[in-house]
Amino acid sequence: MDNSIRKHIEYLLCTKIIEIRPMSGGDISQAYMLKTESERFFCKIHKDQLAFKMFQAERSGLKALRETKTIGIPKVLLCEPLEEGALLIMEFVETKTPTSSDFERLGHQLATLHRSSEAKKFGYAQDNFIGSLPQSNHQNINWVDFYVSERLLPQLRLAQDSGKLLFSEIPSETSLSKGCHNLFPKVQPALLHGDLWSGNFLIASGGRPYLIDPAVYFGHHEVDLAMTRLFGGFDEGFYRAYHEVISLEPSHQQRRDIYQLYYILVHLNLFGQSYKSSTKHILGKYFN
Repeated sequence: MDNSIRKHIEYLLCTKIIEIRPMSGGDISQAYMLKTESERFFCKIHKDQLAFKMFQAERSGLKALRETKTIGIPKVLLCEPLEEGALLIMEFVETKTPTSSDFERLGHQLATLHRSSEAKKFGYAQDNFIGSLPQSNHQNINWVDFYVSERLLPQLRLAQDSGKLLFSEIPSETSLSKGCHNLFPKVQPALLHGDLWSGNFLIASGGRPYLIDPAVYFGHHEVDLAMTRLFGGFDEGFYRAYHEVISLEPSHQQRRDIYQLYYILVHLNLFGQSYKSSTKHILGKYFN
């Protein structure tokens, strides 16, 4: 951490920082534990020109999740622009390695979060980000229309524009809508974390689950579950506990593929061609 940024944070917190420890912060931002004489903080710094907008969106998403009072969400203390980039400071959560009972608690509380919404539309009041990519959230009363126009099409067009997919490899909007319509049930909008992989939840030392780094919007609850399984899945106790609250529905495995497609496209656009074969497999399976 630059000394000038350290001094700026001390000014904002009105206290002296006595220790700075780098932490895992994902692929997007630098992350640190900041220790003062009285407490610890978690700090993220990102130097991209969109950093402040990204952190503002993250703060908004954390606030929305926190207001449900269903699961642990770190409190955001500061969200500030820098001369180059921005910083986000939150309460520090002391963590431990999850046990099976911790995963069960996470499953129950995530399902409770998904059942907490009374929203009538899919999307969100503002756009946000998925990783460092913009995520459009224009609201829609129809889930198929929302998922095609706000999730699949923007990522497919971005992949085409960057040369990662050819025009001939991208289904038409009509094909996308037909494939989703055949498999999507009637859906009640649920408040989603939106990017729920293993790096975006914590288990506090006392056993309480926390969610971090959201990309929130109102959508089908199965989207969050699909993302949890994309890179190997969580402990099976998580899924058993979740489905004690929200039951499995027919065709959920096929929908999992289609919901994972969005995240695979995001990874294709962020990290490159290693995700192309998975993208083409799902597109060919459901949208020919």
